[in-house]
Amino acid sequence: MARKLTTFSKILIVLVIVSILFFGITYLRDNGYLGDLGQENTEQANNSGNNSSSSTSSTSGSNTSKDIIKIGVVTWGGYAGGQYFNEGFEANKNSRFYKDYGFQVEFKVLDDFDASRNAFKSGDVDLLWATIDAFPTEVSGLSDFDPVVVFQADWSRGGDAIVARRGITSVADLKGKKIAVAEMTPSHSFLIWLMEAGGLSVNDVEILGQPSAIDAAEVFKSGRCDAAVVWSPDDILSLKAVPGSRVLESSKSAAYIIADVFFAKRAFVDNNKERVRQLYEGWMKGAAEINSNTSSRKKAAAILSEEFTERGTPLTPEEADEMIGNVRLATHGDNKNFYRLNSDYKGVAGDDLYRNMTDKYSDLKYIEGRVPAWRQVAYPSLVSSTTLTSPADFPEKSKSYTKATEADKTKTALATKAVRISFRTAEYRLDDNAKYIIDKEFVDIAKVFNSRIRIEGNTDNVGSAAANKSLSLKRANAVADYLITEHGMPKNRFIIVGNGSNKPVASNETGKGRAKNRRTDFELIAE
Repeated sequence: MARKLTTFSKILIVLVIVSILFFGITYLRDNGYLGDLGQENTEQANNSGNNSSSSTSSTSGSNTSKDIIKIGVVTWGGYAGGQYFNEGFEANKNSRFYKDYGFQVEFKVLDDFDASRNAFKSGDVDLLWATIDAFPTEVSGLSDFDPVVVFQADWSRGGDAIVARRGITSVADLKGKKIAVAEMTPSHSFLIWLMEAGGLSVNDVEILGQPSAIDAAEVFKSGRCDAAVVWSPDDILSLKAVPGSRVLESSKSAAYIIADVFFAKRAFVDNNKERVRQLYEGWMKGAAEINSNTSSRKKAAAILSEEFTERGTPLTPEEADEMIGNVRLATHGDNKNFYRLNSDYKGVAGDDLYRNMTDKYSDLKYIEGRVPAWRQVAYPSLVSSTTLTSPADFPEKSKSYTKATEADKTKTALATKAVRISFRTAEYRLDDNAKYIIDKEFVDIAKVFNSRIRIEGNTDNVGSAAANKSLSLKRANAVADYLITEHGMPKNRFIIVGNGSNKPVASNETGKGRAKNRRTDFELIAE
């Protein structure tokens, strides 16, 4: 005779069925049979109604295996450390981020600047690229999202260049010429620094503003300008297209101007601090391996080649390797220097570039609104709380120079900046005012460029030629000694020349003219 199920039995059967369904669906999803359905639903729940400064893929600060950090990048070799550590651009479980830390990472290529910024604002990406030199021009427009700079990815080392037509061999030759440049970008920053190093300003040239460096290259190739600031590989393509043209200068020498960084909404970092710190740690491990190991660099190049080719930018592994070679992938040690966490570091740091370019772009009327102070946008705690101690994690060593030769004394200068330093009659020692002038007019230039520096001492015509020659040498040496002892610059970097009264820039017949002739010229020597 059939028995009627009790209420308890019915409940028990329902629980068994629900359990079977739950574990069955979980198994199918985790093994890829249901794709990313569960993950997508989780992200939609996290993101719904949350497009403010706290928009993230996980605002709760959780750190589960289903979390994905989404990073906006451009077609550039400087982010290879993270992409190599991630085993590609897509979120995947072969990634060392997933294996070592339990979360996934996705790199989204967003070459259109406006689209990338809109993706950041809407929460489609959690971290986004920028260069710290150009960041002051856009940070006020991002104020609603309280952006913070979390780490440095690279220094440009040849990826940016100024190409010039035949007959232009120095910065001085650019005066009055037409220059195509993408305004308020790293290209623009590069041009501003180079003009200043040559004693000119961008007001001394005619700027042809362009939407991008690619457009600037096209303007140059068409013959509509005299020079252009371009990105690799357009430097090579421009030289092929314009007979007799040359690379006037590149970021191989202008080595500390363009620093790629990643920024995020403060709320995202605060809510996911350990996860973002682990992202930084893994990225730095990847960068260190690429910098120190040939096979790792080849693997990184293969990843970039495959990804960019699939996206419509054909790139062989060899070309991708060259792209990586055009940057210095920043290590953990480099980041400690960037945030001034090493008290003895005297080189260029993030605050230097941020403050300098805030002033320069403000003077040129390119900045609207308030630019927050560096300490309000810098987020160094992720770097300071990370420990990486292998030699490959150390900061980049300073460039070494061989002793200057006699030929260096007459070698053509790329850029010359005259700085008038007042000396008492027949004296060569620097007083505090002279040191102040050197600091203000030249030290920053000397730091961002790694070219040799020729210091030429000059006098008026009062006194004998021999005495003036000796005095001008002593004055030039006094300046070099100050830069060596006070600012830690290598002695062999300097080429010392004493011109005496042989290179006047004004008449010695007047007091004002003689004062102009008592000067020290600083010259960057192309290598």
